[in-house]
Order: sequence, then structure tokens, then C-alpha cells
Amino acid sequence: MRHSFWWKNALALAGVSGLAAGTANADITVNFTNQTWTGFNFSQIAGNLSGSYVIGTLTAVSVNATLDAAVADTYADDLTIYVDQEPISTGGLLQVGGFSNLLATQRLSWANGGSSAPGTTVIDSKNVNPITFTGTAADPAIWLGNGYGAAGTSGTWTGSITLVGINAVPEPTSAGLLIAGSALAAAGIRRRRV
Repeated sequence: MRHSFWWKNALALAGVSGLAAGTANADITVNFTNQTWTGFNFSQIAGNLSGSYVIGTLTAVSVNATLDAAVADTYADDLTIYVDQEPISTGGLLQVGGFSNLLATQRLSWANGGSSAPGTTVIDSKNVNPITFTGTAADPAIWLGNGYGAAGTSGTWTGSITLVGINAVPEPTSAGLLIAGSALAAAGIRRRRV
């Protein structure tokens, strides 16, 4: 059973520098500079709210990012890619990164980045169970944000996330792609690190 969460749009997030088609492999790379996400706050990369869609088969996700600042024990590896039908909720198709469990069908953790110290890097690549996108509103949305949902948490990251095997439809332009945000309310989630 899917759990409902409150969410809201937050258009034009400052610090997200671009969404660009990658190499001939039809990859998408999202670059961001000093981007802050509070706990369970996500920016939509693709889907109905963003007005941009992707086509292809997502087969892997890579991260190369640095945690610039952290509040309330947010770690570098809390940077999260989440694939879910709209509206965003728990029980999606894929979660890569993040301490808090969003109950996705497939959940993977980054291999490093387990510190809240500024300057901590998270650099990894994960193969995922393939998810096919047809470039239509019927596809699930792709979200990027902070997968640590405890109250009062936030993290600021600089770097990039690459989504392997998919491409933007239509081809991205400097003004053609809009990033919308969403926040999952996270009452009662507590962090336990060993």
C-alpha cells in the first residue's frame, strides 16, 4: 500500500545549473552547484510537473558530488535519485542513495559518502533493474534530492548525477527544461548511524 505525503511545487530552483543530454549512449547528466535540499525535498528532473520527458531504458545511475554543508546529520550519501509515479510518494520503482527508506521496489545505497563533514564526496555508479521510459506523461517521474527525511535536516551539494540509458525528449535547450520541486513530509523519522 502506498503512503501519501504532502508535496508542493517549487519552480526554478537556484543552483541547478542544467539538464543536458550526454554522450551517444543517450545519458542525461544533471549538474548542480551549492544546491540545498531539506529532508525529503526533491526536484523533479523529468515528468509532468517539470514539463520534460525522457525516452530509453534507465540501466544505471552515477554520482560525483561533494557535500558543501549539512544540518542535523545529513550525509553526502543522502543525495538521492528516486523514480516514482506522480504525485511523489513512498513505494516508487527505484531509490538510489538516502538513509531513509522510501519503500521503493529497488533500493540501492552509494558505496561511500557516509559523513556529514563538509567536503565529503560521494562518487559511485550503480547498475539498476531496467526502467523503460516512452517519452510520455504515462511514464514515472524522476526526482533528485535529499533522501534523509528527519525533521530539520538539510544538505547542500555540488556535483552531478548521470542517468545512463535515457535521453530528454525533446532535446534539451537552455530554456526548454524546467525543474520542479517537491517535498515529502517526514514526521517521526529518526536517524540511526553506527
